[in-house]
Amino acid sequence: MRLPSRKAASFSVVFALTLAVPIAQAAGAAPQFDGGRPDCARHGQGRVFSFPFLRWLRDAAFEAVLGKPSTAEKAAKFPRPGSDIHTRYANDVVVRFNVTNSEEEAALAKATKQLFLDVWAFTPEYVDIRIYKDYLPSMLTLLPKSLKPQVLIPDVQAAVMRTFPSETAERPTLNLSIPEKSKMHASFDGMGNLFFQHYQTLSVITSWMRLLEAMFPDFTEMTSVGKSYEGRDVFALRVGARSDDNETTKARKAILVTGGLHGREWISTSTVTYLMWSFITAYNKEPMITKIVNHFDIIFIPVLNPDGYEYTWQTDRLWRKSRQQTKLRFCRGLDLDHAFGYEWESANLNTDPCSESYGGDSPFQAVEASELAKWARNQTENGVKFVGLLDLHSYSQQVLFPYAYTCSIDPPNLENLQELAVGLAKAIRLSSGEFYSIASACEGALARAESASDPVPHVEAGGGAAIDWFYHELQAKYSYQIKLRDTGSYGFLLPSENIVPTGEEILNALKYFGDFLLGNNGIEKPFFQQPTDQWRDLKKRKR
Repeated sequence: MRLPSRKAASFSVVFALTLAVPIAQAAGAAPQFDGGRPDCARHGQGRVFSFPFLRWLRDAAFEAVLGKPSTAEKAAKFPRPGSDIHTRYANDVVVRFNVTNSEEEAALAKATKQLFLDVWAFTPEYVDIRIYKDYLPSMLTLLPKSLKPQVLIPDVQAAVMRTFPSETAERPTLNLSIPEKSKMHASFDGMGNLFFQHYQTLSVITSWMRLLEAMFPDFTEMTSVGKSYEGRDVFALRVGARSDDNETTKARKAILVTGGLHGREWISTSTVTYLMWSFITAYNKEPMITKIVNHFDIIFIPVLNPDGYEYTWQTDRLWRKSRQQTKLRFCRGLDLDHAFGYEWESANLNTDPCSESYGGDSPFQAVEASELAKWARNQTENGVKFVGLLDLHSYSQQVLFPYAYTCSIDPPNLENLQELAVGLAKAIRLSSGEFYSIASACEGALARAESASDPVPHVEAGGGAAIDWFYHELQAKYSYQIKLRDTGSYGFLLPSENIVPTGEEILNALKYFGDFLLGNNGIEKPFFQQPTDQWRDLKKRKR
């Protein structure tokens, strides 16, 4: 049996989508709300749809191309949060300590390691920690009296449950009428609105990437950069189109945009998918994006840690590391951002596999980090030049540049890194009004020692970071880690209504990034917008 051509497959997918959204509008599918919480908030754009309809939309599109899956396959694709998720973090709180000196820093670092505490964020000003609230008094006995905890999240369990989509309703009845041509635009609008209403599972994200490749085959290509420890593909979508004056024999410059190194950082994954969707659908419509796509390959990897991400949906919403087995059977997982080979030894303060920052017993022991590095080196050997990296994380709203492993050595192009970091933060601020601070990734929550002979332990060591490895080993001159929203009110449990605003502000940062790399210092033309609501620009770019 001969497989359908790529164009035929693309037509089938688009046809299924054109059926989906208009029919749902006619069917009057009601929006779903979870106890009055505005997860599916109305934004002045008419009816919005609930998560079940997104599932049906995805099914309809792929059944048109790949055939109808079995009942067992469907059950595997749509996992439900396990029972552990509903009770795991009962009575946990997140507290903040404002760190002002080296004594406080050292005491806090010692306490977190001694008690195996979950450090949520560390900046030069504060450290956020999740702890069982009954243990908080005991912890305070290990700290200077000057460290007073401020409760940020009084009920972690409730915040966990609010990040999951609400329960689904019955899917609308399919009406096999051929849609009018004008309804094609409605289907694209509906896709964006549906997908970005909620955080999505790994299977939905993978299907979404395949769908985009099928719809836009001329300048997109989906590939796997390798396998995870548990055998899942780490998928990437390359977006790039040769301009007429760009010879195919020339080395292709690439910008790598990654998310999901840490499983629980769902906003990083959703932001990468938002950037991917926005660049693809704005190509040949928005001049700045068109120019960037013509000159660079932008490689989007939404989930670098698929095992950990899947585990956050199934078992433990706040799981951070990979799921790789360690030397201690009951302490699984490696921190992928401490697993890369450059200055890996600087992370050796965390040699305990039970530590949230454990990067392994040797460089690249973490399978996913090793696979990404091998793939990246192979790319460079085949004519790709990595010129930039944006590694998205959460939270604390920071733009961080190399080096992460030490503050005693400056990168050679420090002034350029700082200049672009300032531009990225400004692009975000002009887009949304949100303030992102700028710092070297080494700083962490460190009150600097007065002399080199007075070492102060970090709350978290910085060796083996992805941004350092790409910067030093692959000469990606502009390598950044961007920590997304927010600044502590929700932390890793950012409500889903923040998906689009966060995506929009980082979209403007990525446009600035590309324009800067083109030699225009990000000021070729104004491209910032002040949308009246969080959906307007999304819909404008899909018309």
